[in-house]
Amino acid sequence: MKPNKPDHGRWLMVALYAVAMAWVEAAVVFYLRTLVNRIDPYQPNPLPIAAGLDEAELVRELATLVMLFAVGWLAGATWRARIAFSAFAFGVWDIFYYLFLRIMTGWPRSLVNWDVLFLIPLPWWGPVWAPVSIALLMILWGTLITQFELSPGSPGIRWRCLASGGIGVALALFVFMADAIRAADKGTEALRTMLPVRFNSPLFCVALALMAFPVAEVMGQGLRARRRLEANEQSV
Repeated sequence: MKPNKPDHGRWLMVALYAVAMAWVEAAVVFYLRTLVNRIDPYQPNPLPIAAGLDEAELVRELATLVMLFAVGWLAGATWRARIAFSAFAFGVWDIFYYLFLRIMTGWPRSLVNWDVLFLIPLPWWGPVWAPVSIALLMILWGTLITQFELSPGSPGIRWRCLASGGIGVALALFVFMADAIRAADKGTEALRTMLPVRFNSPLFCVALALMAFPVAEVMGQGLRARRRLEANEQSV
């Protein structure tokens, strides 16, 4: 597995961008949660109505995703690299967001604290450790793809990785939104006041394992490439 030196600087700049963006995100959430007195979102009436903020918050979330994808697009030279840089940026942003929010507010107090992760299309709820674990996978996968000279692999392997990762993402989204899905037919007020009482950790761990399969495949590919390189060097 040989370092891809031309992308090393891009990797660092994407990381710096994601860290800076995480501070901005944490600061905005600090302001909003202070405004509605919900630094810890897991309390009665977790999503109170604040005039004019609902639409702005939804658009802000969409804008955040666009910004993360945009930096990946600019950093990568191929579709694969662009997706990998975007995933890497998302993972760095997510982890540093919680770190900076802890510095600013003292919350989250631990990785088991519940958080509202997103509001699109329904509120996502989960303990902090859940999105952080996904973020770590995204950082690892994005780094492996962008920083090492790895061939895309055979079509069969690519499809297996794509299917595994896609199913894992779908399962994780279901786990995050399960309570909101059950409350959706009761109206907007039910979604605003809903507090989850149980996180489906076993199903989420299945989702995490499925999402980890593409990462493991890339790591295995890298190890095989290193062995071939070492074998070629010894035969010379």
